[in-house]
Amino acid sequence: MGGIGMFDMKRSELYLLISLDTLLDELNVTRAAQRLHISQPTLSGHLSRLRELFQDPLLVPSETGRGMVPTERALALRSSLADALVRLRDAVTQPHEFDPKTSARTFVVATNDSVFTILALDVMAQVMSYGNPELRMAVVPADDAGLVERMARREIDLFLGDIDKVPEPLKARFLLSDDFVLAQRRGHPRGTGTPDLAEYCALHHIVVSSRADFSTPVDMILEKLGVTRKVVATVPSYNQVALVLSQTDAVASLPQKLLQRYAAFVDLLPLPFDIPSFRLAMAWHPRAHSDPAGIWIRNRFQDVGERG
Repeated sequence: MGGIGMFDMKRSELYLLISLDTLLDELNVTRAAQRLHISQPTLSGHLSRLRELFQDPLLVPSETGRGMVPTERALALRSSLADALVRLRDAVTQPHEFDPKTSARTFVVATNDSVFTILALDVMAQVMSYGNPELRMAVVPADDAGLVERMARREIDLFLGDIDKVPEPLKARFLLSDDFVLAQRRGHPRGTGTPDLAEYCALHHIVVSSRADFSTPVDMILEKLGVTRKVVATVPSYNQVALVLSQTDAVASLPQKLLQRYAAFVDLLPLPFDIPSFRLAMAWHPRAHSDPAGIWIRNRFQDVGERG
């Protein structure tokens, strides 16, 4: 018998398996070569050698002419290969303990700017407080369709968001609950009394949308009550809302713990109708469950959640 079944791993070159893992992730030789910091012809040579070892084409040109399509053999290899490489890297590089004063770790957290303000801002301040320029933290958007795969490859350490939206197969831990309130600028001409439902709907509202959508889940709740509100503006970022509130007579219905960051120039009032509380959680990939650095950063978020 030939092929990979007789392949002596002691004689193998690890870079071939790393190349295969990257090719299966990108499905594009050019992009994979860029990630690996090698030339496209070099990577094409790796693929030729891999095809010989596995006695399978592994990746074939797409019928659309864009990118490549994995064979059944490649699909069967994908998960186990990625897992094996992660475990190998951990065995070689992972310390037994994590020391934030000396570590060169970069933590990557996927979330939106509202949850960043509620939870991650305090943790980022803690990370920076050690005065270690090699200890870093990055925040990336959480709406990536490849989130789980990127977490499996250790490109992202944590997801922060609604506990009901944690993707499978991530592990999750509840952090805190938050309620919606009404925010308006200090000195708003309507005064500081709690509005009734009619007044609330008559006010000019600003909402958050990355697609210029003037309807949100709040409007669905109002629709069930038989009323509508006047939404006059949208912005793509939750934290931009506070800037608009400070310069206009618009109001907003957003999480209380977010708006409390801007209590110096906005008043927070109860809403005249009920909105269910939402529960925030952090989630991580099972492959990172025992990572000392991952445990450390998760404990920092747990501390913030417990303080509320």
